[in-house]
Amino acid sequence: MNAPAHAAQLQPRIDPRPVPQALLDALSQRFGAQLSTAQAVREQHGRDEGSIQAPPPAAVVFAESTQDVQDAMRLAAQHEVPVIAYGAGSSLEGHLLAVQGGISIDVGRMNKVLSIDADDLTVTVQPGITRKALNEAIKDTGLFFPIDPGADASIGGMAATRASGTNAVRYGTMRENVLALEVVTANGDVIRTGTRAKKSSAGYDLTRLMVGSEGTLGIFTEVTLRLFPLPEAVSAAICSFPSIEAAVRTVIAPIQLGVPIARVELIDANSVRMVNAHSKLDLREEPMLLMEFHGSPSGVREQAETVQALASEHGGQAFEWASTPEERTRLWTARHNAYFAAVQSRPGCRAISTDTCVPISRLADCLLDSVAEADASGIPYFLVGHVGDGNFHFGYLIDPNDVGERERAERLNHQLVTRALAMGGTCTGEHGVGIHKMGFLLDEAGAGAVDMMRAIKRALDPQNILNPGKIFTL
Repeated sequence: MNAPAHAAQLQPRIDPRPVPQALLDALSQRFGAQLSTAQAVREQHGRDEGSIQAPPPAAVVFAESTQDVQDAMRLAAQHEVPVIAYGAGSSLEGHLLAVQGGISIDVGRMNKVLSIDADDLTVTVQPGITRKALNEAIKDTGLFFPIDPGADASIGGMAATRASGTNAVRYGTMRENVLALEVVTANGDVIRTGTRAKKSSAGYDLTRLMVGSEGTLGIFTEVTLRLFPLPEAVSAAICSFPSIEAAVRTVIAPIQLGVPIARVELIDANSVRMVNAHSKLDLREEPMLLMEFHGSPSGVREQAETVQALASEHGGQAFEWASTPEERTRLWTARHNAYFAAVQSRPGCRAISTDTCVPISRLADCLLDSVAEADASGIPYFLVGHVGDGNFHFGYLIDPNDVGERERAERLNHQLVTRALAMGGTCTGEHGVGIHKMGFLLDEAGAGAVDMMRAIKRALDPQNILNPGKIFTL
């Protein structure tokens, strides 16, 4: 394995490049109040929700247009200074960290819906709009954007990390739902990839190359997305199980039967307990599935009855329906808050989060072995998963000052990812590689494939100024 598991190897290599005063002066002259070098602002832009730490960027540019991004990029390129794109700051694998110094370009003010093409089921947005704000802006059209990571992430960040989330089992991930991009390149040029057409055979698929590139190949300034009609009927249900195995077996059965569940989430007993405390709920503190069905009233009823029967076969009990929007929102909000509920359950802790995805047939084996390891470690943890597509997350809650705990948590992460790769899975289903998983990427893809990625990076960013030190080392 190429991924490190020892404390001395786990912290990123900090190798800051000089940021000349001439660049800061030029940025100040061009951007005025849109530039900040204040310590608090820089620190905010130099950390994400993960556990890795690094010094903050030297300055933050608050971009308000494609031209702003271009101008900041060109000035940085002139001085060979790194540039890190910043959306909502919700990433988990160190994507935002200025490990080689440089400046941050915050696109949060670029948050407009540029056009809605309801007849074609597409929308074009600026990268700083969040998924909740997007759905609020388009709700009157009868359409919605389904990709739903737990955080209220920016659309640009979601495209950059190839995000997925709770709805992926039915609606796919960002990979399937980004149709076109406007991208500012390393030298400050603007290119467009893709079109609003549903398919194309024209040249290299640059859209797919850019989606998931984690800010290392360009900065997104426009994103065109596929939308979906709001379902006629929606019904959610929760069901408790005597064991995690019973819950997972219940997930696998309808997926293999082709039942079109929209969402199915696994929450372990630890997580339920934490969510109850955080969201003031009284859910049964047992392994639980949270499911949602979309379609016509009769279709939803049929899907739900099938799943309920399968759940009963595996010892599912306390099957409860949430058919009003308010009830559903309450349940899903609790699920989305699971990470924050967990972190609050151990004051002062940091979460070492895992993120693997395996073929659905191997899900039970992978999960159960990983649960046994986590239980034996003595480290508090939580388990949640978008298990309908074989994706799940452990969060190990560690004292950031306890080297021994960090090592044990990383060892658990190491064992879990190694197991997932051996089962034909991936080291990251949706969080991305960032800093934390560079070694795992090498294990998963092989040296030849990573060398090909390096060749693309060198060709498109010869100065290595776009989010350097992420995905792989050059």
